[in-house]
Amino acid sequence: MKHPRSPRRLVALLAAALLTACASARPATYLSTTSGPPRPFSPAVSVNGFIYLSGQVGTDSTGTLVRGGIQAETRQVMENIRGVLARTGSSFDRVVKCTVFMADMREWGAMNAVYVTYFTPGKLPARSALGANGLAFDAKVEIECFAH
Repeated sequence: MKHPRSPRRLVALLAAALLTACASARPATYLSTTSGPPRPFSPAVSVNGFIYLSGQVGTDSTGTLVRGGIQAETRQVMENIRGVLARTGSSFDRVVKCTVFMADMREWGAMNAVYVTYFTPGKLPARSALGANGLAFDAKVEIECFAH
């Protein structure tokens, strides 16, 4: 007995679905930088209801890394993320995933003590954390996230 969905029919259905999805997709919106030195990337890109934030390090408005260690850098990172989210019309309540890059994983607890204060208890985004060598500006922490 021949299956009612031939490979040709499946390919045609998949192609139609893809064309429909592409036709309804909105063009991406690229956020531009507003301070600090020029960078070769956008701070965020918004497409189809999702906002993809580039990794943020703890630099101030002049592009200088803040002093004071991992907690001061983490606080500045999170404030930088707050600013980018606000410029896209979003907030920490809409963040669904973060990735944390750390120069020294032994500072995870100190970083986390600041990080969690930016989210509603019980509504923490999914997260990965990993050690990284050579973060930009010799930073101790970099965080990227996705929001809707």
